[in-house]
Amino acid sequence: MPQTKRFIVRTPLFPLYSKVRLLVQILDGVSKDAVWGMIKALFDQTGTPQSNVDWSRPDEWIDQRLQGPNRELAKKIWADTSGTVNPRYVYGSYLFINTFGLLIPDAQAVYKLSADGSGLLESNPTVLRKLDEEEGLPPLLSILAAHSPAKRGDLLDEWAEFLLENSNYRTISTFKETLRRRLLNLVERGYVAREGNTYTITDKGIAYSAPLGPEEVQRPHLAVLGAIKNYNDTQTKELRERLGKMNPYRFESLIKDLLEAMDYEDVVVTKQSGDKGVDVVASFQFGITQIKEVVQVKRHKGNITRPVLDQLRGALPYRGAIRGTIITTGGFAQGCKDAALFPGAAPITLIDGDKVIELLLKHGVGVKKKPQTLIEIDESYFASDDPETEITEEQ
Repeated sequence: MPQTKRFIVRTPLFPLYSKVRLLVQILDGVSKDAVWGMIKALFDQTGTPQSNVDWSRPDEWIDQRLQGPNRELAKKIWADTSGTVNPRYVYGSYLFINTFGLLIPDAQAVYKLSADGSGLLESNPTVLRKLDEEEGLPPLLSILAAHSPAKRGDLLDEWAEFLLENSNYRTISTFKETLRRRLLNLVERGYVAREGNTYTITDKGIAYSAPLGPEEVQRPHLAVLGAIKNYNDTQTKELRERLGKMNPYRFESLIKDLLEAMDYEDVVVTKQSGDKGVDVVASFQFGITQIKEVVQVKRHKGNITRPVLDQLRGALPYRGAIRGTIITTGGFAQGCKDAALFPGAAPITLIDGDKVIELLLKHGVGVKKKPQTLIEIDESYFASDDPETEITEEQ
């Protein structure tokens, strides 16, 4: 009989490898009990939702809140990492280090650097790949490749399905948090590019997403994901060109459709003249308050300048609106950006061509998303071919 499936994706507070490397070097030679003692001393001071504790300035709180060895270790972490690792937030790295034996306690319970710990410090590809496979990073890259560019929400359903099959995580909050932390890890390492809240897989990420195995297994995987990425890139470029050629009034209707897809209500395209710079009027429910917003739409390649913004802001009272938005296929001059959130003036949101593309893709306006399914052998299921070995291990 097949062996019992072994769960992966075990680290809840999945860390950046850059921070793990720093901590591995600092904690080598420190007792495990001393590290846990510092972490626990900090946990005991977490406060409550009604009385939050500020952990943002370790230079101040280490001396105020810690004593003795706990204080000295926290100071060492803060100083030796040049202020890049806050001692309050090392628990995730601590779990990761222990889970994968990057530091192993000796007979006196003092941490000693292991072979895998050395491999992490040296960026050994074999060690990194083993860690990544254990935490689900290559499959996450495969999920992103089929959706790229994407927001985290676009990936959540497939990531949750993967976790339900491969981990002990069962709640939406853990699905979201494990996804967020792993994407940050992949961004830091260049496998994923991030702009705002949008994630795009890189060519490096496509190559890394292939499952371990012989070339005849990897080649089709890379070909499929590479083709999907190239196709999506081509379609995005074509969408941008279509917007640039679209009739200005048709573009206003497209923006109307986009706003409705974004849950705006009572969206109306104004008359083509005498609108005082207003092209679209819409309402948005913010909590229990309904807010009216006016939108000016500009389909051209150049930068929008300050006078356009001033005209729209001046039109707000005529429409009973408290805020406005300028949407363009081009960009915005610096003077326009500076004036958008001028203190005391009505706020004006600026949406440039790149953001328009992002919103159209996210909300499925002018595009259709076609899901793709990749079937791969579950190597962990077939990890052992010896029935006697399986029985022994189960016993």
